[in-house]
Amino acid sequence: MTQTAAKDNKNDQRWAIISLASIPLIMTLGNSMLIPILPMLEKELDISKLETSYIITVYSIVAIFCIPIAGYLSDQFGRKKIIIPALILTGIGGLVAGWASWKMDNPYGMILVGRILQGVGASGAMPIVLPLVGDLFKKDDEASAALGIIETSNTVGKVLSPILGSLLAGFIWFLPFMAIPVFSVISLLLIIFLVKSNAEEKEERIKFREYWQMIKGVFKEHARWLVAVFIIGAILMFILFGFLFYLSSLLEDKFHYDGLKKGFLLAIPLLALSIASYITGKAIKDNLVVMKWVTFIGIVLSGISVGFISFMDHFISLLIIFLVCGIGIGASLPCLDSLITKSLDKTVRGAVTSIYSAMRFIGVAAGPPVIAVLMKVHLLWIVSLLAVLALIAAILSFRGIRPEND
Repeated sequence: MTQTAAKDNKNDQRWAIISLASIPLIMTLGNSMLIPILPMLEKELDISKLETSYIITVYSIVAIFCIPIAGYLSDQFGRKKIIIPALILTGIGGLVAGWASWKMDNPYGMILVGRILQGVGASGAMPIVLPLVGDLFKKDDEASAALGIIETSNTVGKVLSPILGSLLAGFIWFLPFMAIPVFSVISLLLIIFLVKSNAEEKEERIKFREYWQMIKGVFKEHARWLVAVFIIGAILMFILFGFLFYLSSLLEDKFHYDGLKKGFLLAIPLLALSIASYITGKAIKDNLVVMKWVTFIGIVLSGISVGFISFMDHFISLLIIFLVCGIGIGASLPCLDSLITKSLDKTVRGAVTSIYSAMRFIGVAAGPPVIAVLMKVHLLWIVSLLAVLALIAAILSFRGIRPEND
C-alpha cells in the first residue's frame, strides 16, 4: 500500500468512526434525555411513577428480544444494510410518540407504541456498531481505541441527555420525542455517505443451522468469561439507570430542582463517566489482563460508592457519590466491549455482541421500575440491592474473566 493510499484509508476510517459514534450518541439521547423529564411526564400524562418508568422500560424490553435477531442478520447480510432501516424505524418511533403527545387527549398508549418502534430500531443500530468496529480495525490496539471512542460517545450522550431533555421540555413538554427523528436523520446521512460499503468484506452466507452450531461452539469454548461479561454488563446498566432514576426523582421531589438546573446537575457525574470511558479506551490497548483488572476495580469503586447513599442527605453529597459510581462504570464498559469484540471470530461477532447488548438493555429496562417500587418502601432496600449486585459483578469479574487461561 502506497503512502497516499494508506493516508486515504486512515482518513476513511476516521470518518467511519465519527459516523458510527453518532449512533450510540443519538440512541442514548433518544432514551436517556427522557429520564430527567419523567416527573414532568408523570404530571402531564396524569400517570403514576411506575407507569412513567414504563416509558423507559418498554423501549429496552423490545430491544432485548430484537437485538439477537439483528445480530444474526448483520452477520449474514452486512452491518450497514441492517443499520440504515433501523435508524429510519427509530425516527418513526419518535415521530409517533411526539405526534400522539401533541394531538391526542390521552396519548400514553400511543407514546408506548412509539417507544416500542424506537426499541426495535435501536436493536438494529446500536448493537451492530460494536462488531462493525471489529470488522474495520484489524489491529487490536486500534480497535480498543475505537471502541473507547464509541463507548465515550455513548456516555457523552448520557451527559448531554439531562441538559438537552430539560431544555427541550422547557419549551414544550413533548419536544424531546420530536427531536428523535431529527437526530436519526443526521446519523442516517452520516452512515450512508461516510461508512464505505466495502469496509465489510463480503463472505458466503451461512445456513442458520451451521450458524447456530458455530454460536454453540463459541459458548462451549468461552462460556465462563462470556457469561460473566454478559451478567456484568446487565448489572452495571441496572446500577447506572436505577441510580439515575432515583437521583432525578429525588432532585425534583425533595430538593425542588427541575428544568435545566436539574439537567446540569445530573450531567456532572455523567461527564465523569464519559471521561473515564475515553481514558480507559485509550489506555487498555490490546492487553486483556489490564482489561480484567480495570473492570474489577471499576465495579468495586461503584459498589463502595452506592453503599454510602443512605448516609448522605444533601444533593451535593449524592452527586459526588454518583460521580464516583459513574467513574467506576465508565472505566469498566470499554473493557467489556473490547473483551467481546476482539476475542471472537468475525463470523459470529455480530450475534455474540448482540447478546451482550441485549443483556445491557435488560439492566436499562429493569433499573427504573425496580427502583420506583423500592422508593415506596425504604432507601435501605435500594442501597442493599445495588450493593449486592455490585458484589456479584465484582466476583464474576475476578473469577469469571481469566484472560491468562482463556
